[in-house]
Amino acid sequence: MRARHVALAVGLAAVWGFNFVVMDAGLRHYPPLMYAALRFLLAAFPAVLFAGGPRTPWRWVLATGATLGVAQYGLLLLGMHAGMPPGLASLVIQVQAIFTAAFAVPLLGERLGTRRVYGTALAFGGLALLTVELTGGVPLGAFLLCLGAAAAWGLGNVVMRKAAPPDSLRFMIWVSAVSSVPLLVLAVLVEGPSSLGVFSVEGVAAVLYTAIISTLGGFGVWGLLLARYDASVVAPYALLVPIFGLSSAALFTGEPISPVTVAAGVLIVAGLLYAGRRPARPSRAAGSPAGAGYLRTLVVRARARRAASRPDSVLVPPSAEPSDRPIP
Repeated sequence: MRARHVALAVGLAAVWGFNFVVMDAGLRHYPPLMYAALRFLLAAFPAVLFAGGPRTPWRWVLATGATLGVAQYGLLLLGMHAGMPPGLASLVIQVQAIFTAAFAVPLLGERLGTRRVYGTALAFGGLALLTVELTGGVPLGAFLLCLGAAAAWGLGNVVMRKAAPPDSLRFMIWVSAVSSVPLLVLAVLVEGPSSLGVFSVEGVAAVLYTAIISTLGGFGVWGLLLARYDASVVAPYALLVPIFGLSSAALFTGEPISPVTVAAGVLIVAGLLYAGRRPARPSRAAGSPAGAGYLRTLVVRARARRAASRPDSVLVPPSAEPSDRPIP
């Protein structure tokens, strides 16, 4: 990746990691379902009026809204409201990659393979280690709600793969629109309509950050990166999210980072990285077509250097030489 795109990917991970601290602040002013409804409502309107159609069958828009919007963020915010610390929540939610692989086997016909099995087992070991934190004041119900949010995210990822939206930002605007309606109805029925009238500077700022910067801006940058690079190149940067989440939570909320959390985080991130790695391809022999092409490149470049060293020679223009740089 180019330097500016690496900076974008790292900056996006920081935005998404800090988002957990912002959501924790917003939950001090709004109940969880109303907070989720306002988040998607502001992410969708007025953008949906100018975005045009989703350019994807509506069944996939509705399915993604039900899984990624209503289920994932509803359960995540309910878990944080029930006592899940923001930094720890940012770590637990990353096991969505495990659930994605698990759902992809029956629903997409994918095969796990040995590498994914070992990586998943390592990540689950880190998740099991996190249960030690439950004895330190983290409620079991809050932990299970966040785990359910990770499962909903994994199912939503499979739905998005089936949808294959040509424009990820436009797709997310419509997903936000269809997610806001059931969340708003649930919030009014469960939490009461009075939560709609709550106003505070911190609460409004938290909702705006989550809706505009984290959702629209974040997925816009994510879609830009995926359009330019393979998913296997971009996806590992998402593993920086819990690092920024834990560090920002420690800095702004005073959430302690215990050795158990660090060890669990290392196991989860290492497992996900190992599971997501592509197996090494066997090197081709020099006599193969790829090897022959590489040797021809070396010969052409060597002749160009020898020609350049002669005072009466004509330099070969750089564009005439084979290039191994990626086409932008």
